[in-house]
Amino acid sequence: MSRRILRRAIDEQRLPAATAGLHPALRRVYAARGVEAAEDLDLGLERLLPVGTLGGVDAAADLLLDCHRSGGRVLVIGDFDADGATSTAVVVRQLRRLGFADPGFLVPDRFKFGYGLTPEIVRVAAQSRPSLIVTVDNGISSLEGVAEANRTGIQVLVTDHHLPGRALPEAAVIVNPNLPGERFASKSLAGVGVAFYVMAALTRRMREAGMVPADADTNPADLLDLVALGTVADVVPLDVNNRILVAQGLRRIRAGRCAPGLRALLELAGRSVEGVFAQDLGFQAGPRLNAAGRLEDMSLGIECLLTASEAQARELAARLSQLNSDRRELEGRMQVEALAKVEALVAGLEGRMPAGLCLFDAGWHQGVIGLVASRIKDRAHRPVIAFAPGDAGWVKGSARSVPGVHVRDVLDAVATRNPGMLEKFGGHAMAAGMTLRESVLGDFERAFAEEVERRIDPYTLSGDLHSDGPLLPGEFNLDTALALRDGGPWGSGFPEPAFDGRFGVVETRIVGERHLKLRLKAASGEFADAIAFRYLDDASAPTPRPQQEVEFVYRPSINEYAGARRLQLVSEWLRPLP
Repeated sequence: MSRRILRRAIDEQRLPAATAGLHPALRRVYAARGVEAAEDLDLGLERLLPVGTLGGVDAAADLLLDCHRSGGRVLVIGDFDADGATSTAVVVRQLRRLGFADPGFLVPDRFKFGYGLTPEIVRVAAQSRPSLIVTVDNGISSLEGVAEANRTGIQVLVTDHHLPGRALPEAAVIVNPNLPGERFASKSLAGVGVAFYVMAALTRRMREAGMVPADADTNPADLLDLVALGTVADVVPLDVNNRILVAQGLRRIRAGRCAPGLRALLELAGRSVEGVFAQDLGFQAGPRLNAAGRLEDMSLGIECLLTASEAQARELAARLSQLNSDRRELEGRMQVEALAKVEALVAGLEGRMPAGLCLFDAGWHQGVIGLVASRIKDRAHRPVIAFAPGDAGWVKGSARSVPGVHVRDVLDAVATRNPGMLEKFGGHAMAAGMTLRESVLGDFERAFAEEVERRIDPYTLSGDLHSDGPLLPGEFNLDTALALRDGGPWGSGFPEPAFDGRFGVVETRIVGERHLKLRLKAASGEFADAIAFRYLDDASAPTPRPQQEVEFVYRPSINEYAGARRLQLVSEWLRPLP
């Protein structure tokens, strides 16, 4: 089954009046994403869903305020990814600014304790004698951990965005937009978005009580740089509310009003804060921050976001950048090994690939398996779980899915059909984690593939490509790329514009040993430079020849070199035609 190019449907004769005056290509892109009214383009902070509409935030504010009044100590339990790190930093920074007594944080070592508020991490936390534990980006599935905290006499406030299981933890308060019956209009808040809403509710409550003046340096909006980073890095759908959070965070970053650590991360990646875009957060700052949690301890990343010292921020960011380089090298090796396993699996099944893939290697690193699963998912166009060894006799897996297959629901169905097979699991539609005994891994592989096959559209397995149609004559220029770039923020649920068409190949060359550079001629006679990053990673990919025609799905981008800016088409998919 060949890959399909699916063009997003729009009626070019009925483009919304709200977009009149914008670049024609951007008008079509907006129409394909459902932008119809002027308010759809208004990303002002005043349009953010009201703080009080998120269930539980007022009760959370009261709980935090009681802790403050009694002189108790708050301990934040975070997660070891960028969403968890930014969530932790948002809460700790705001509690400090509101005068809480020595708010601290603790991030579970993923290799010792695993994910979330486990009983083991509660016992570690209890040594610092907190009055209140606040979970961020975790906790909704931590039934045993919350029970252990209750036995220890520590109250728990759970703030999370992951889907709950059949039972909820017996926490003092739970704030989660995905709780059953929750009416909050945005179910797509990242963990850092939930943390932001809780801090905004607390700040409002303390101002109303006269505990902090309204003009004090406690405006929660000052934290939107970190909210934007965590939201983009966690790849949650960019509904209108999340687009507002990201747009407002980017506005503050560009104005220089961002954490020194975030500035240092961007500058080490060669990005100027004045010209930062959502893609820079997702592909530059986010991976550098994530590297700490993948290879060592996310405390390093959180300290980078908390420090007020420019010098310390640069030092910590440099360490994170080195960890990210180490991560890339490790991921590259594991990816090669994973591809070899897929080829061997397909060969053993006489060319048939299961609808859901499970891959395991005793030498793989727990912190990188999620990235490997994502890479293989993009190549195989189906849900993938990569496993690495855990404790003796156990394995830990990280799943990545494709649109149309809710991977946490798949795991729930597998667990229901096979009681006792999964020790624990959690996640959301596109990503999940799990633990199971190594002895049942083979049975789980079969059960997972069968469950995915029940749910997946066969065309998904061929890797459908979504396009905004062709660029029109006169649109192959820098102005188009600039208009599309500035029309964001783009991301999951509000995808970056991509176009398709057939082009003549004028010339090709290899750059950086792995990338294919092309000079193309459109049907209109216009010429454009293009690049297919990592094209040579696939040894079987045919190299287009001059005078040949190619079918091409691409994103218009801006190539800056030697002080000049030019249009460059970045390949999403390239196929030489016979």
